Amino acid sequence: MAYLNKVMLIGNIGKDPEIRMGQNGGRKRVSFSLATSRRYRDNNGEQKEQTDWHNIVGWGKIADIVEQLGIHKGMSLYVEGTLTNRSWTDQNGQKRYVTEVNMDTFQLLGPRGQGGAPSSSSGSSYNQQNSYSPAQSSGSVYDAPMPEGEDDLPF
Repeated sequence: MAYLNKVMLIGNIGKDPEIRMGQNGGRKRVSFSLATSRRYRDNNGEQKEQTDWHNIVGWGKIADIVEQLGIHKGMSLYVEGTLTNRSWTDQNGQKRYVTEVNMDTFQLLGPRGQGGAPSSSSGSSYNQQNSYSPAQSSGSVYDAPMPEGEDDLPF
């Protein structure tokens, strides 16, 4: 039997990404929160909005790219990855649990020149298998202009 663990989210970054180096020369790690919202009608027919917060984690080169691109709070982002659960015992002996999205791919979203993607790279994306250098004009980062009329997406 085949199994699937895939998460795709579109939302806004809730806090500036935190970059840390692993202990004893480990890999670089980036973490941040991503807010997603959905609208629905309650039993009385009133329009409601629910915001969910997701813990996003990226490792190695993907952490480098987040840092290099200057990704920050408020930016719109598409994130793709896997759902992971981990637990640990805190300083008080309490068992703690967290669910995180281990980011494999991300894409900056938003109208050009406005709080989303930097104005020079609308639609930039990165995935774990590719390498990236800000000086590259071509390569793994997709940097093509959006077709006309496509900046008013329904979500």
